[in-house]
This record gives sequence, structure tokens and C-alpha cells, in this order.
Amino acid sequence: MSSLAADYEIARTAKMLPIGTIASNLGLPEEFVEPFGRYQAKIRLDILEAIKSRPLGKLVVVTAITPTPLGEGKTVTTIGLAMGLNRIGKKTVSTTRQPSLGPVFGVKGGAAGGGRSQVLPMEDINLHLTGDIHAVQAAHNLGSAFLDNHLFHGNKLGIDPAGIFWRRVMDMNDRSLRKITVGREGEGVERPDGFDIAVASEIMAILALAKDYRDMRVRLGRMIMARTKDGRPVTADDLKVAGAMGLLVRKALMPNLLQTIENTPAFIHTGPFGNIAHGNSSLLADLIALRFADFVVTESGFGADLGFEKFVDIKCRVEHLQPSCAVIVATVRGLKAHSGKFKIVPGKPLPEKLFNEDLAAVRAGAENLEKMIEIVHNAGLPAVVAINHFPADTPKEIDEIRAIAKKSGAEGCEVSEAFAKGGEGTMALAEAVSRAAEKRHPLKYFYDLNLPIKGKIEALAKNVYGADGVDYSPTAEEKIALFSSWGLDKLPICIAKSHLSISHDPTLKGRPRGWRLPIEDIRSSAGAGFLYPLCGKIMTMPGLSASPAGELMDIDEHGNVVGLAGR
Repeated sequence: MSSLAADYEIARTAKMLPIGTIASNLGLPEEFVEPFGRYQAKIRLDILEAIKSRPLGKLVVVTAITPTPLGEGKTVTTIGLAMGLNRIGKKTVSTTRQPSLGPVFGVKGGAAGGGRSQVLPMEDINLHLTGDIHAVQAAHNLGSAFLDNHLFHGNKLGIDPAGIFWRRVMDMNDRSLRKITVGREGEGVERPDGFDIAVASEIMAILALAKDYRDMRVRLGRMIMARTKDGRPVTADDLKVAGAMGLLVRKALMPNLLQTIENTPAFIHTGPFGNIAHGNSSLLADLIALRFADFVVTESGFGADLGFEKFVDIKCRVEHLQPSCAVIVATVRGLKAHSGKFKIVPGKPLPEKLFNEDLAAVRAGAENLEKMIEIVHNAGLPAVVAINHFPADTPKEIDEIRAIAKKSGAEGCEVSEAFAKGGEGTMALAEAVSRAAEKRHPLKYFYDLNLPIKGKIEALAKNVYGADGVDYSPTAEEKIALFSSWGLDKLPICIAKSHLSISHDPTLKGRPRGWRLPIEDIRSSAGAGFLYPLCGKIMTMPGLSASPAGELMDIDEHGNVVGLAGR
């Protein structure tokens, strides 16, 4: 099979094992495995009690430089590293997020890895999987129905129609639904509303952070959906809808077990947004996998300034997770892009000069990599750099990145050829990760939860992003006072900003200096357990492009998928 073959064509040649065999090889007892077809299964949560005395494996988190429109290959590296660790004798599981249908049909065309580093069956992963996102969508919109029904029947709670925070959701890119009006022509209380994409729902973030059914139910109940006219919060429990929401997502809380193209066990579970939420796969998948494997390789969204920081400050706090090491994915062309010398526009041909050897551009852009290594070190973890290899990369450019990584204190820096070679192409990286994870490295959070809201924001702005300070809008000041009065000031912070820069400004590449972080608004995810400050406009309902990926997709006469995740 040519290395240029489409992902779905490569996947079709793989020999998958029945999911019962994958579970058995991992050591999962049969009574806790609920098959969902031949190659997928859900894992029952009562397994947690049965395995609580088993030793924990080592947790490795994969992060990256600030992503460019080119994509740096974090998912490919995560899956490939898990397969590589298995090849060197380490029993390993990967844990990644589930893709949303909107991006699958819109821009990405798929998100199950790529080439010879995929989780299978890739068509099911990208098209509904076990229906978890649909369950989130149904539960979320049930909350919307209860809220508007409460207004229609007299509004006994005294909800301010202008103080409703709860928008509707849909698992598709549809810009026409960003702003709508509900209750028209007497069919309820007329008010402005809108849709977000389903993975932006707070319920998705709750599923990703809940430790069990009881924890999930408590979190659902404390979601703040609106406020009253006298300024009190109105929760899902106040509207008496949280229990019914829990019924709709009870199966979605169970992690999904699948396999890689090399039959390595893989969990794909939950898909919280990487901006307004924490952008990591589920805590439950990690907790289960860590009891059965030597290593668990998990992926955090975007760069180390976003997904990794939120992995540390939000996800790891819930169950006091202690990761052993972080892998930072970088590409030669990505670092060149961060030099500022090249104009890269999504959907348009790349500049030809980007493929020429340019050590000066690599050095200039590598400031971004140096900052990401620093962020990982500030969390107390060793960093290993993975250079995701592309055909145009030259030996001198790779050597330059190795030298920069070593000077910055990385424990190792290895080329990854996961896309072209699968686990065989990541064995050197796997050895470096195994060495780096040998010692215990106590995790350090980036801020103390007891700090006031502004104190936590400023700790992130200055110590993680490198800002000179923070500026707050009047709206943000009002929200800080409001949330503090509601007792939410001790929650973690989940800053929503551009993923295309360490700063809030996507045009500032590399390692920006001499700037201030603007906080325009702050919103609550009290059920998930964090506040999210907004640094500018954050798109929560994407739109389709002029030529969306769905145009290339089809089904043949045998029911086979055509064009999904193709290039």
C-alpha cells in the first residue's frame, strides 16, 4: 500500500481482532465488557471497585508546539507512540478524544489518526461511534426544553429571560443556527437564543471529568443555566431536569474500547472543546487503563499552553493524577511557520519556500518549542520532543531541532515516523519516553486554587503565556464579582483564547513578548467545575467551508465508506 493511500484505504487492509480478544489481551474481565458490534465495546463502571487495589501504570501526556493550520500530528503521534511502546515490551493503551461530526464533514475529514497510525474502525469512530455525542446533544437540549417550558408555565423561579446562559447544541457545523429566536407567535416566551456545537456542551466536559455515576449526577445538578431577576443562579437541579439528563448520558459515561491498526488497545471517550472546556479525553478511560497497562498514552488539545496546562490544572486535580512525562510534538515545517517568514492560509497551497532547507527559520520558530518545554518543566515533568517527520525535512533541520531541544533541557528528542511506519517508526521515541518516565516526578500545578479569580488568571497569563499583565473589561469585572458572590471563586480557571498563538492574538507567532492578556468576559461551567475567561470572540458553532470535506465522501454498492479522511 502506497504511503500516499487514503487513511480509509490503509485501514481497510488492517486485520482487526474481535473486541473481546482485545479486552482479554488487556486483562479486562469479560463481565465488565459490553460489546457494541464486533470491534467496539463499552466498559462497565463497576469495574472501578474491582480493580481499585491494582497498581497504576505510568501516564504519558502528548502535547505540542502551538499548532499551525498545517497540523502537527498529535493524534498520529499519540497512537504511534502507544504502538511503539508495545513493540519494546511495554504493555500500553492509548486514550484520545472522540471526533465531532461537524469537523469531520467540514474541515478535518476524520480524527482517528492517519496513515499507519490509526485507531479502528476509523469509519465508525468518525461517524457516530457508540452515539455518545448524540446522547450529550439530547440531554443538553432536554435542559433547554425544560427551561423554556418553565418560562411558559409562569416562571416560578423568577428567571430573567435576559440572563439565560444555556444555549442549544447540535453536532454539526451550521453557522445559520448561531443566533435564533425562540418562542415566536405565542409558542412560549419569545427571546434570543442560539446553537453551539454539541461537544461545546458543559455536559460533555462533565462526562470527561466525572469519576463515577454519583459524581456525574452531582455535577449535572449544579450546572448554572440562568440567573434570576434578583441575581441568584438557577441550576439544572432547580429546574428538576438534571436527573433526566443523567438518564440520557448514563451509557455515554462508559468508556469506549477499540484497537489500533496494530491491535493495541485504545480508548476513545468524550470530546470536550479545547477552548471553552479543557480539551482532554475522559478521566475514567485513564483510570481504567492505568490499572491494566504499564503505560497509558493520552493526548491533550492544542499546544502545551492550552491542553497541557488544563490537563494539569483541571483534569489531574480531580483524582490527583501523577503523569510521568510529557511528549511535545513538533514539525520542521511548523517551526518554520512560527518564524513569521511564511504566510500559511488554511485550504490554500503551501508556500514553495517552506519546503526548502532553512535553518534560520527553524531557529527563529523554535522559540515556540523552547517555551513549551519550559511550560512542561514548570509542571515538574520531564519533556521528550517528538519530531513528526515529513518527506521534505532535511537532516540538518532535524539536527538543529535536536540541539535546541537538548539545550532547553528536554530528556530526549527523537524523530517519529508513525504515519508512514506505525509502531516501528516510533520505537526510538518509545525508548526515550520509557527512560524519561523511570523516575517519579511530582506534579506541580500552575496556581493555587485558594487564589482569587484574578490571581489565578494572572498566574496563567504571566507564568504560562508570558504576558506582561492582564486587562479586564467592565463585563469581566462584573462577572468576577458575581461569581465570587456565588462561591465559585475557588474553581480552576480554563482560559478560552486563540490556539494559534501562545498569546490571545493568532497573528503573534513564536514566543510573543511585550503584550498583555485582555479578559473580555468570564463564564461559568460550575457543573464541570471551572470558570472560563474569554480572551476575544471564541467560535462555538463553526461553519462549513466553500468546499467541505463531506463533498468527497460517499458510500459504494457494498456499503463501504469512500473518501472519509482521504487526502
